[in-house]
Amino acid sequence: MAKKRPQTKAKRPQIADGEVPVVGAREPCPCGSGRRYKACHGRAAAQAVTELVQRPFEGLPGECDWVALRELVPAATAELTLKDGLPEGVPSVTLATVLPMAWPALRRDDGSVLLGLQNDTASGDISRDLADTLQRALAAQPGTPVQGRRAPADGPRLQDLLDPEGAFEPVVHPGFEFWVPDAENATAEVTASLERANAAAIPTVKLTGVDSAFWCETPEKNHLRWVMPHPEEQLLDALARLHAAGTSSLGEGTRLVGSFRAHGLTVPVWDLPSGVGAEDVEKPAAEFAERLAGALATDAPLTPDERRARGGLTNRQVTLS
Repeated sequence: MAKKRPQTKAKRPQIADGEVPVVGAREPCPCGSGRRYKACHGRAAAQAVTELVQRPFEGLPGECDWVALRELVPAATAELTLKDGLPEGVPSVTLATVLPMAWPALRRDDGSVLLGLQNDTASGDISRDLADTLQRALAAQPGTPVQGRRAPADGPRLQDLLDPEGAFEPVVHPGFEFWVPDAENATAEVTASLERANAAAIPTVKLTGVDSAFWCETPEKNHLRWVMPHPEEQLLDALARLHAAGTSSLGEGTRLVGSFRAHGLTVPVWDLPSGVGAEDVEKPAAEFAERLAGALATDAPLTPDERRARGGLTNRQVTLS
């Protein structure tokens, strides 16, 4: 009887952790372990997806404006400065609130890059997702959009790619015409998307006298929404002091109605009469900033009236992210 030859298994190629691509959770892990992806290298990826970074824009120039462009402003752009300079063939990199067709990014025909900010992200770290999209846009062929994907768990964040000394100066636009440098040659699909976006955009103006405050117009009333960098508890105490003293408004007919949290920062909101425009609140906002600075510098315990005011403010607080 013939002797059976020993069975040998071909040696699977080994892949370094940093080279393992992302596949379906139930598919074999590309590393060659023989296990399913979710039980192997997918564990780290799944953990990265569920971990929420509370302040994804912390450390970037203009953190408050990043939050505003992500959550408050319909149409705005800002030039980005890369830490290592622009790659050859890329004349500029521009952050945009929204891009046509909700593209995460777009490499234009001239090689310039538009990076969309108001897109759904696959993980709990918006900064890492945006950095991954930006890197792929820099390498994309001119004239092509970049699709979304789950960023590698060990990939860079925006803080690793952008110059920490670079200026961040948002420009708020009345509409989305910045999408199409040559509107006459835009495709019918992009033109239709532009018209829909312009029809839905809420008129918004960035104040010039204070940082990260945005006036907006709605059919019922106008509002001022102001992204502030101060620690939440300290800011709420200061707002409560001003509210209890009757000095939290921005003039006759205006009212501090509460605040919301967005990406780790607090955003107080004022109701304004319909006739009050952005230019009308420039001076009152600057005066309020001075009063707020004084209240923030106070560390005395809150009085009973101030505690009640604080309770009213926190009861009306919501979290957007």
